[in-house]
Amino acid sequence: MKKNILLKFIQQVWNEGNADAASEYIASTYTIYHDPGDPWDDMTLDLEGFKTRVLKLRAPIPDQYFEIQEIFEKDNCVAITWLWHGSHLREIADYPATGKRLRMSGATVYYFEGKHITGHWQITDRLSVYQQLRQNSASQKEKE
Repeated sequence: MKKNILLKFIQQVWNEGNADAASEYIASTYTIYHDPGDPWDDMTLDLEGFKTRVLKLRAPIPDQYFEIQEIFEKDNCVAITWLWHGSHLREIADYPATGKRLRMSGATVYYFEGKHITGHWQITDRLSVYQQLRQNSASQKEKE
């Protein structure tokens, strides 16, 4: 069942930060079909490129965690809605680390070939993250 594979992938790779575990779940190529604001949007990555993406995206928020809200499976696709949160511990887009919690929501459709994930199509509320970064940065400057 693809839903179970995806849930294990999200837990091990994204929530626990085990980029090497991606080898078990990701196909030899992985395409990011739609993910506005993601530096890898519209790119096809090999397995090592996918692992690099995981490490770079987790670096500023190493305790990030995806809480799956809904999950749906149809044919070769699994769709999830999620809530994401984590602590801002390293610089993001010229915003210095504040240690404060960030959160956002999103929806992702993952594509499968057999038991391997071949790519995704995603929408996220990145605007709210930048609003939180700006607000957290302003409140930190006020304290100084």
